[in-house]
Amino acid sequence: MKIADLDTPALLIDAQIMHENLTRMQKQADAWHVDLRPHTKTHKSPEIAKMQVQLGARGITVAKTGEAEVMAENGLDDIFIANEIVGTTKLKRIHTLCTRGTNVSFGVDSLEALAQIEQVFTSDYPAHLLVEVETGENRSGVTDPALFVELLETIARSTHIVFDGVFSHEGHSYSALDSADGLRLLDLAQHETLDYVKIARSHGFACKRVSIGSTPSLMNAARRNHPLMDGITEIRPGTYVYMDAGQANAIGTYAQCAASVLATVISKPTADRVIADAGAKALTMQSRGKGVCQTEGKGRIVWKRDLDVTSVFDEHTIILDREFHDAVGIGEKIRIIPNHICPVVNLYDVAYLVSDGQVIAELPISARGKTT
Repeated sequence: MKIADLDTPALLIDAQIMHENLTRMQKQADAWHVDLRPHTKTHKSPEIAKMQVQLGARGITVAKTGEAEVMAENGLDDIFIANEIVGTTKLKRIHTLCTRGTNVSFGVDSLEALAQIEQVFTSDYPAHLLVEVETGENRSGVTDPALFVELLETIARSTHIVFDGVFSHEGHSYSALDSADGLRLLDLAQHETLDYVKIARSHGFACKRVSIGSTPSLMNAARRNHPLMDGITEIRPGTYVYMDAGQANAIGTYAQCAASVLATVISKPTADRVIADAGAKALTMQSRGKGVCQTEGKGRIVWKRDLDVTSVFDEHTIILDREFHDAVGIGEKIRIIPNHICPVVNLYDVAYLVSDGQVIAELPISARGKTT
């Protein structure tokens, strides 16, 4: 089937660009002598996850228990849930995965969660935990060394919990002012993460895994030949697989953007207004407001010059540009690179793998909607 024959909106993945992205990051992890554990919340596809493992990834990362279940059902057997898991219902689901032979580890940052985990897991199938460290994103994670020590001491008294290490996420690197600032934020995040590793070891705890990662910080470091610090054992980038307009702006090129949304021009009601059929329910309304990943508009039109989606309604793309208006006809199909690919993927049941104008495969987005 030709791409032009697809109904719209449709999510397209350029097979060659995706493979180049996957290979590039794996080679970089190997050069840094760290494990690559890619975050699959971007693509939500067991098929893509298997490609990543075949290329050398140590295992995979997910955000939700439901995503872990989908990946495990499809043969992925080393899964890290990079999130705090709270509630006996979710914990029992993870324990069940463990009893079925999947190596599952997950995050913790509170004593309350540890109490629940100790009750649900067993000595035969203990919980493998990484304590999250907050390094500047102002999200979840331990911010107090005293609490960290208390968590370690509680784990030491537990019979159903194994301490695997620490993890952090320098997501604030998306808002770095420039490349140099991005390196500064990455180094600060590594320093803070490794400070907690020192605390753990001073209390007799080995840290088998010291996990960091976000796509812009790691790609920036790679482009600047900037080494990771001794003691980091694992990286968890996700968006690198497909990239998006925000990531493209950070590296200064759209050539690595594998994902785009195919849309149809459905109206040209004024002399400069073009309407296409991929609105917020196909592109999201997200944008990056500042920093190296800053985006203009609601998506980047693949065209002969820089052109952004002006705005979106639920079902409508609005593009205000006289030249573009005069160049496209009603019924013509256009491609849009989303500002943030992760939530866009979650809007589709299937992605189309494409090459040279042809659809070469359908990729079920099996973990779509797995928010619990």
